Amino acid sequence: MDPIRFEVIQRALEATSDEMCVALARSSYSTNIKTRLDLSCALLDRRGRVIGQSAAQPCHIAAMNIIVRAAVDRYGEHNLEPGDQLVTNDPYQGGVHLNDIVVLAPIFHRGRIVGYAANLAHHVDVGGSYAGSLAASREVYQEGIILPIVKVASRGDLDTDIFRMFMANVRAKKETAGDFRAQVAANSLGARRLIEVLERFGLDRPDEFAEELFAYTERRTREALKQLPTGTFSAQDALDDDGHTDEPVHLKIAITIDGDFLHFDFTGTDPQRPSPMNATLTQTFAACAFVTRCLIDRDIPVNDGFFRMIKVTAPEGSAVNALSPVGVAGGWEVSLRLCDLLFQAFAKCLPEKVPAGCKAMVCHAVFGGVDPRNGEGYVFIETLGGGHGGRSRSDGPDVVQTHHQNTQNTPIEEMEVFYPVRTMRYELIPDSGGAGKFRGGLGVLREYTFPNHDVVFTVLADRRKFPPRGLFGGDDGRTARYTYVDPTGKEKTLGSKTTFTVPAGGVVRYETCGGGGYGDPAERDPELVRADLKERKISPEAAMQYGVAFLPGTLDVDAATTAKLRRKVSAA
Repeated sequence: MDPIRFEVIQRALEATSDEMCVALARSSYSTNIKTRLDLSCALLDRRGRVIGQSAAQPCHIAAMNIIVRAAVDRYGEHNLEPGDQLVTNDPYQGGVHLNDIVVLAPIFHRGRIVGYAANLAHHVDVGGSYAGSLAASREVYQEGIILPIVKVASRGDLDTDIFRMFMANVRAKKETAGDFRAQVAANSLGARRLIEVLERFGLDRPDEFAEELFAYTERRTREALKQLPTGTFSAQDALDDDGHTDEPVHLKIAITIDGDFLHFDFTGTDPQRPSPMNATLTQTFAACAFVTRCLIDRDIPVNDGFFRMIKVTAPEGSAVNALSPVGVAGGWEVSLRLCDLLFQAFAKCLPEKVPAGCKAMVCHAVFGGVDPRNGEGYVFIETLGGGHGGRSRSDGPDVVQTHHQNTQNTPIEEMEVFYPVRTMRYELIPDSGGAGKFRGGLGVLREYTFPNHDVVFTVLADRRKFPPRGLFGGDDGRTARYTYVDPTGKEKTLGSKTTFTVPAGGVVRYETCGGGGYGDPAERDPELVRADLKERKISPEAAMQYGVAFLPGTLDVDAATTAKLRRKVSAA
């Protein structure tokens, strides 16, 4: 195909996926989808392989390349008609955790299926033991209703039997019903747009374009992988615990680079446990795909031609390739930590391209109850930002979602309008970023209180024990802290995976971790230390870590004293 025509069509498919995301966000009900954008959309070929994807959540796209293909293979395209849509959230049929529901629609053109429109959105509740469906479970059946690959819309009409069955199992019925319908509508839009692209460009054989796109992407990916240093590079890390015991969950990786061959081997990772802290193979693959994407040319398309170049070995029954029936509610927590683990391994061969340790956890805050303003049940979910690790040329950003997590922070105003909660404090945490030539980003403090009703609150997070690691002489970031303050003012330290009842007037406090520092703190530009001190990102005591002195009563750097201090710091 002519290269200009090829590029225009490719960009049209990506624009269609982006438009699907906008439609889904603007027509959904829950804050988690409409504001925090915990969603992704994609167009796929008739075999369920991604050909165009949105710029929403990177982890979802790699997941959909597996989930949709599994759905197509199991359900069979001969059982589908125009206007039909399928739904699934089954972790053990190619899926992820139960809150992430995938809806997909076959796209018919001239009497045959030419592709699929699909989207994945995180629902605030899918049933299970506690509000939000993200508690410290022991098996997947405690985490909510499991939707196998079933038809949810038939010939353009929502299948009311399947829909009613699903809605009978969830708490936040109004939000969930609206979000579900928004997913169906977004796919209908994607189907219309793809047909418009086919007709505009006269693509009578869209399969041929898909194969050319995959071949082009594979060719460019092979060339990019050849630029990486060859060898095997290993690392290990651990999650705090599994939510039921105090034992850490140990993760191990060996990455082999050999020409255009890239192999991720997780042999040696701990076995799965009867807990929520297990990842499906799809979630593990998503981490490997994201990290690989970060290390190669930025303009290489993300589609099946890229994904097929990544080989993952993960022992069945391990914490990174869980088998039924263990829980997977915290599977994305595991996957995000794997990103940190992989960057740690790549630091040994690509030091200029990797960050120091990051927040690398989803950090869920989940609560629900009966809204005293209207008597209706509600569920709220958000994930808090934290510090990004320092980089080879710049500090880590403060209070961001890291790695393949790309959700937004919830505005206080929206949360307090739509939910019966008050935010007491929402602020940066000074000194939480690890010191380094380039400082780690800061974590955030957020306090929730419930003035006039009791709620069930779930913390599903991590980083309470093991901090984001510094690189090349940089210091580790500060660990996270989770606290409950009862109505009398008495404080209690919480674990990073717990569910409890908060009475009216109680306060839950999150203090997320800071990022690790990159490089020797004694090499940091004194003017950067001065700026951090002026902005109160670090304390005067922390400034001493950098060996920087200031003229008495000012924030002007004392160059002579600084030089002496730095010689002492370096000697130490």
